[in-house]
Order: sequence, then structure tokens, then C-alpha cells
Amino acid sequence: MGESDAGPVLHKVRQAIVVVDVVESVRLMQAFEADVIERWRQFVAEVRQRLLPPHQGRLVKSLGDGMLLAFATPAQAAAVAGELHRSIARYNDKRGADAAIHLRVGAHVAEVVSDEIDVYGAGVNLAARLCTLASPGETLVSADFRDGLVDGLDPQVEDLGEFQLKHVETTVRAFRLGSQAATVLLPGFDTLWRERPAFAVLPLQTAGDDAEAEIVAEVVADQLTRELSGSQGWRVISRLSMVAFRGRHPGLDELARHLKPTWVVSGRCRVLGPLVRVSLEVADVRSASVVWSDIVEAPKDELLKIEGALGSRIAQSLLRAIFSFELQRSRTQPLPTLASHTLLFAAMALMHRVSPQDFARGRDLLELLCERHPRAPEPHAWLAKWHVLQVVQGWAPDPARAKAEGQSCVARALQERPDHALGLAVDGLIGGLLGQDLSHAERRYEAALAADPSESLAWLFQSATHAYRDRGEQAAQAAMTALRLSPLDPLRYFYDSFAAHAMLAAGRPAEAVGLAERSLRVNAAHLPTHRSLVIARMLAGQPEAARRDAQVLLALKPGFTVAGFLASYPGRETAFAARSAEALAEAGVPRG
Repeated sequence: MGESDAGPVLHKVRQAIVVVDVVESVRLMQAFEADVIERWRQFVAEVRQRLLPPHQGRLVKSLGDGMLLAFATPAQAAAVAGELHRSIARYNDKRGADAAIHLRVGAHVAEVVSDEIDVYGAGVNLAARLCTLASPGETLVSADFRDGLVDGLDPQVEDLGEFQLKHVETTVRAFRLGSQAATVLLPGFDTLWRERPAFAVLPLQTAGDDAEAEIVAEVVADQLTRELSGSQGWRVISRLSMVAFRGRHPGLDELARHLKPTWVVSGRCRVLGPLVRVSLEVADVRSASVVWSDIVEAPKDELLKIEGALGSRIAQSLLRAIFSFELQRSRTQPLPTLASHTLLFAAMALMHRVSPQDFARGRDLLELLCERHPRAPEPHAWLAKWHVLQVVQGWAPDPARAKAEGQSCVARALQERPDHALGLAVDGLIGGLLGQDLSHAERRYEAALAADPSESLAWLFQSATHAYRDRGEQAAQAAMTALRLSPLDPLRYFYDSFAAHAMLAAGRPAEAVGLAERSLRVNAAHLPTHRSLVIARMLAGQPEAARRDAQVLLALKPGFTVAGFLASYPGRETAFAARSAEALAEAGVPRG
């Protein structure tokens, strides 16, 4: 292979790419550096000399804690992937569990750009993302990789459903290669993602041989699956897997055996002239009970013109019911018996409730999750946010201590995963809102969005920082992005509150009034929203309504003053803050 002036000659070729990662490599190196290096060097030599040649595999690169391999076919790659896990086990002989080296592997087949020293392209990145999903001792592969395997000849696969991967625009269907029993469960390892619940959206039934209704039913099911797939809080079993049930009426037991869903969405679709009517219900597989049912209608032409509109409406209503159901489970069953996703959903709902008692209960659930999953960043990040909300609501007996506890929680989340987008966003919120360090906040939000551009809370918190900097239009754009990205109804009032603040900064008080009113219909005790509503009404030319709202604000927080608002407001030096302060004073808030 020759070289050009720019370096080795590049070729496009379709290959099976395998990314291998050493689990907890940083900890292993810190504790057993010399021994781990020696074992890893021996293992890499074995891979190069014994495992790869029979399968025409190529060791593209070897790092201190991983490898990149390339093969002509998925079958060759799958055979070596299994051997990697079996072979590394021999290098753990006579060593304790804390010193054992375990691998996780991700694989994808795609057209890549290759030269004699490396391979490049989106296919390599996707294999790496799949690798991050894998548990110790596990190999996860893409649908394209799976399609290159032959049942009965190559290793078996298990469909894990659709996942949202960082820096990947669409959801990705993942498969586990080989037996689940091969997975190694390390003490305390973050397995929270594995416990994520799953939705199964069955093909919608239609009446008779109505071809038009069948097409509409497919569109609605596709929209709903896509809407539900837009979150990392749960999995959605792929539409291709569900097609096998078209025209059949499987029971929950049969679905549980084949797909292992948590909730099953089923229903009927009818076309009534210009209208589409969809009757749906959601069944909880664990209790064999109906969690939610509804009948939704929409104009047929709207369904086809505005992609996802009906699916989004259904998803919002469905998720609201799911959170309510999981919250009820958390109140009626012993905590140790509850699934982790029940604890997390319930905590998220409780920490955004009006009642201080519910709010305190949310902390109890999050602390239990942190104990159950000490290396999972999610519960630590949510607990940090809980401490922020405690201060914002005025419920913290010692705000300084609450801030310190929040910082400790978010530090733990980022220690486990430095690029955890939610953790970075909450760290920015603590620094900007409680510490009034706007530069730190902006850096954290930028890092969060670089790690995951779909992290809606990072967009939401960033909108406040733009407002504090007197960047009104940017504040509004960030808040609207957050609202589009977030499907979680229990948090909707929180998003609307931030959006109202952003609209005020953008000089759009009428829109701020609407958002604040919508937020307060869900949580009438949220003090920052009441403050924004008073300001918005005054700036929108509604002085009488502003004065009435100011009295509600003062009743909720006696002693609230304009001076106190400015002292605690991170953007106190801006023209926006001056306008807001004057509006509060004109509405009857004491200047202090």
C-alpha cells in the first residue's frame, strides 16, 4: 500500500468494527498498575497471535485500556468477541475480584475509511457508543451487525430494544451477543441502565379490511414509538420486533416471555371521514392491570402534514399516567422490593410536588437509589438537584449547607462519569444560581451539551444564564429548545417557569404570562414563578392583575422585598434586572 503526500492511502471498505474496553481501567491502574500492565500486554499479544489470524482479524490499535479491531464479516467478529471474554478470564487466576480485568465490547458493521494504520468514520463511533452501554463481560452489537449473522451457525443474540446514544441523532437498536449468563456483575457496578423499564407498542388494530385505517395505524404507532424513544429513562422495543404481532392478540404472559416489557401499549385505529380516532390503553405487565386508557381524535390531514403531532399528544398523556402509577406503587409497597426505575420516577415526581412532605419523601427515595447503585451517576445528580430546589423553594433550614450537600452529590456523579450531561448541568445550576458564578455555569452547560446535545435540563438552565447576562433572545431560544426536548410531564411546570423567565428577558411579557400561568396551574407554590408572573403582568400592561398577584406572592413569602430579590439575583447588574425590580415595586412589593 503506497502513500500520498498527506500520508497513507485511504480506502473505503465495509468492515465489522469491534471496540474493546477494560472496565474500571482507571481504578485498576491506580491500585494494581504494574500487574495490570503486564497482564494486558500478554493478553494483547495473545489476541494478535492466536485469536485474530484464524478469523482474518486486524488489530487496528491497542491502547492501555482497550483495543480497536476490524474484520471482513460480522461472523468473524462475533467469534472473536466471545473468545475475548473467555480468554481474559485466564489472566485473572489467583487474583481477587477487585483486581480482575473484565471487558465490555461494542460492535457495528459499516462502510469505513481505512488506511494501513487506522480506520475512521461514523461506524467506528457507533461501535464505541455501543461499548459504553455494555456491562462487564458483555458484547452489544448493532442491528446491521446482527443482520450479518446466521441463526444456528453464529452466536445467538438477544434484542434489547432501542437506545438513545450520545452524539447519535436517531435511536439505535442494540442486541446482546451470546448468553446473558456470561455477563459479569461487579460489586457496586453501575447497572442502573440495565434496569430501565421497557415499552412495547403493539400494532394498532383496525376494523375489517380498511386499507386506509391500516396505513394510519402504522403512522400513529411509528410516531408513538419515536416519541417514547426520545428519552434515556426507558427503553422502547423496536417496531420491527412488534411487527410479528400484527393481526394477533397476544396475552401479557406471551409478551413477557418473548419481549420482557414493563408496559404494553395496545389499541384500535379508525378513520371517520376527515377524522382519525385512536383508542389506546397501557397495561402494566407486573400487575396485569390497565394503567391508562384514552380516546384521541385528530384531523387526518393534520396527522400526515405535521409529523409526530398526534404521537406527541398521546405520549404526553401516557407518560403522565405512568409517573402517577409508579408514584402510587412507591407509596403502597415496601421500598426494598421496588424496582429502581419505580424509585427514580417516583422521586422525580415527588421533588416537583407542592407539598413539603412529598418533597422530603423524594429525597428518601433518591438516597435509597444512591445506596442501591453507588456507581450510577443519575441518582446522585438528581439528589443534587433536590438540594437546589430546596433552597429555591425556601425550604432549606440552612441554605449554605444545602448548597454544600448539592455540590457533594454532583461531585460524586461526575466522579463516576465526568461527561455525565445531567451532572454537568446540575453543577452549572449550583454554581450559577446558588454560587452566582456565571462563568462556571456557562462552562458547565457547554460541557453538558457537548456531551449530550439532547440534555433538556442543560438547555433550560442555560436559558437562565443567558437572561442573567442580558441576552434575552438567546435565553428564549434555549428555553424553547428545552421545552421541545422534554417529554416528562412531572417536570413541565419547572420548564415553563424557566421559559417564563426567559421570555421576560427577551422582552416578550405576554408570552411570559401564559407560561407562568400554565406553570402555576401545576404547582401553585413555586415562588420564582409567582415572581415572574408579577413582573410579566406589569410589563404587559396589566397593573391591576400584577398587584393581585403580588399579594399572593407576599402571602407565600412574607418579608419578600425588591432589595432581597436583587441581592439574590445572579444578574442583578443588568438592565433586565432593573426593569424587573421596578415592575415588582410598582406592583406593590416593598422596596426593602
